Amino acid sequence: MSGVQVLRRINDRPGRRVVSPERRRRRRVQLVWGCLLLNVLTFFPEAPHIIPIPGPIGKLIAQGSLLVAAVLVLTVNRPTRIRPSVFIFLATLLATEALASSLRAEFLFGALYRSGRLFLFVMVLWLLTPWWTRRDLLLVRTHLMFLWIVLGSVVLGLFAAPGLALTEDRLYGILWPIPPTQVGHYAAVAIGLTTVLWMAGLLPKGVALISVVGAIPVLLLTHTRTALVAMLIGVLIAGMSLFTARRRVRKTFAFGLVFFSVGALAAGSVVSTWLARGQDTTEVTELTGRTRVWDAILAQPRSTWETLFGFGLSNKSFNGLPIDSNWLGTYHDVGLIGMAINIAMVLFVLIVALFFQPQGPRRALALFLVAYCVVASFTESGLSEASPYLLELTLAASLVYSRAPREGIR
Repeated sequence: MSGVQVLRRINDRPGRRVVSPERRRRRRVQLVWGCLLLNVLTFFPEAPHIIPIPGPIGKLIAQGSLLVAAVLVLTVNRPTRIRPSVFIFLATLLATEALASSLRAEFLFGALYRSGRLFLFVMVLWLLTPWWTRRDLLLVRTHLMFLWIVLGSVVLGLFAAPGLALTEDRLYGILWPIPPTQVGHYAAVAIGLTTVLWMAGLLPKGVALISVVGAIPVLLLTHTRTALVAMLIGVLIAGMSLFTARRRVRKTFAFGLVFFSVGALAAGSVVSTWLARGQDTTEVTELTGRTRVWDAILAQPRSTWETLFGFGLSNKSFNGLPIDSNWLGTYHDVGLIGMAINIAMVLFVLIVALFFQPQGPRRALALFLVAYCVVASFTESGLSEASPYLLELTLAASLVYSRAPREGIR
């Protein structure tokens, strides 16, 4: 018996599990998306953490995952195919403009590195476009799965070292150092996506209830006001898009109206204390000092080039202080032209979702993600750089993509 026949008989044994090529491709696509999420899961060595990961090693893991994603997507997208996409074209235009503006940056190497990272990030997203139209919402479910993995690590850290995890009375991720604002962001998006999937009839009630009930305490412990408000507005808009089509949505809205009315009367002082976060009136009105940084950015002298193209990609800080506004951060880095491109990206997805996408789960999910990103963009940075926000805006763009599917019809 030849060696080929022996191998064939081994492979044909009844006890051997055979994985179909389609399933292997799907797993690799999920792995690519996971690497992209790890890439934007910035390693913060100054944040509390219990696993002694050296700062350079942690940053290498996060930043190196983008190269892994690029290699993996080339192995799964063979021969190379991409779908024409206005959104990805605009993102590529933004990356190109960022590269041009970074050529005159004060810190040239750092700006060029961030521009190159953004360019590669967008290219990987473009190579994933063949999987945008899958009926099983592969990318959305994959994103949600990895969000739960991140939140699971946060909860494990809370049980392992509650004192360290609740530093400054805000919940940190301490297995992998994650600041409270990011933990709140991941929890809010997970809650929102889970809720919309359930309202659209794509998730069992029990699974959705357990998931949401488990994630709400995580969000509340982070004391992240932006994430909470953005999530509530996003779910409200997504629910309104399903209001006439789904009875469960109408019942949920009625219950929610009663719940929030009673809650506002019974626990108004508790809610006010949580929202104030121990800050006085001045700190609240100044958005924890953000407005002072914003005023300084607007007052900064600029040449015509710097007004149009900005100062080059930075770490979204100004004089050592975080900018914490996508629009002012974009204006500072890539100028008015970059801002215009960024606004066009958001408006394109929003307009297509509102006026060209038929009523249904894809439209509702897209509206939630766009609404969340827009609300959060006023006090968070990210839509103009490789970040979770750009990843989620791309998810929204994939949901409203209307071309006939050629890949993953299942």
